[in-house]
Amino acid sequence: METNKVYQMPLAKVYPLLVAKAERKGRSESEVRQIVQWLTGYTPGQLTEILATDITYGDFFQNAPQLNPDRLLIKGTVCGVRVEIIAEPLMREIRYLDKLVDELAKGKSMDKILRNSCPNT
Repeated sequence: METNKVYQMPLAKVYPLLVAKAERKGRSESEVRQIVQWLTGYTPGQLTEILATDITYGDFFQNAPQLNPDRLLIKGTVCGVRVEIIAEPLMREIRYLDKLVDELAKGKSMDKILRNSCPNT
């Protein structure tokens, strides 16, 4: 099953790919970290520690301290699939991160990437 392969991939192998995608388009690792922290609730220290472990991509999301409730505002497609209609919850979380990094690589500003259901007016 394809999803099992994704869930079992080491985060330490996936994360550099996300960073490389952003950096190819002139964005930074610190922006990728900010996105990951916003989405998952990991603190900067926790993220640094967890990246040094052999945790799987699936466990990284399953053990996330606090998935951001505003992640439900993420809409659009990744690999031709609308993220908001992905039925399998863990795959949806993974695709949310993919979508946010895609937006970063496309030059979207961080304030738009990090959605807020109650924007300041």
